[in-house]
Amino acid sequence: MTVDVSLADAELIQRSRRDPAHFAALFDRHAPALHRYVTRRLGDQLADDVVAETFLAAFRRRAKYDVTYPDARPWLYGIAANLIGRHRRTEVRFYLALARTGVDEVAESHTDRVEERVTASAAQRDLAGALAVLSPEDREVLLLIAWADLSYEETAAALGVPIGTVRSRLHRARKKTREALGGVDPTAEQEEDHG
Repeated sequence: MTVDVSLADAELIQRSRRDPAHFAALFDRHAPALHRYVTRRLGDQLADDVVAETFLAAFRRRAKYDVTYPDARPWLYGIAANLIGRHRRTEVRFYLALARTGVDEVAESHTDRVEERVTASAAQRDLAGALAVLSPEDREVLLLIAWADLSYEETAAALGVPIGTVRSRLHRARKKTREALGGVDPTAEQEEDHG
């Protein structure tokens, strides 16, 4: 059996209810980006496990997926957010270490680190420090929008909260990170795309 990888996520999920092989296409489509996101949140050691758990949970819950939503990204990131929540202490330690060292091993290649270390180190440390002290709910919204590139609506769907809650959490998170970065808003570019 051949899986048509051009199908929308919802169609793949719906077909996977009859033939589980279709779910593999969903994994192939979204696992790399989800892995990068989780790695930035928890580090490389936990990312493989969290991504695997995310897709296992999604596979088990696929019968309940609302196929009126063609894009499964918010659903998958919502599952991942819940799993990341189990590792909040690890995430905060990760940001505090980044705040001390200024080196984000995931976001930068070795060449990028050498070239940008002098100018970006202080800003990375400040941002990591700000992320470490945000409430888990505010941090989740900020990072789903800034790192996972979800819209406000997709973030609301991922977290199962009203869009107004997303907006207020994002406002608080931006305010605190702006203060830590001396007035720079780390998500300003995304606002035009997501607002």
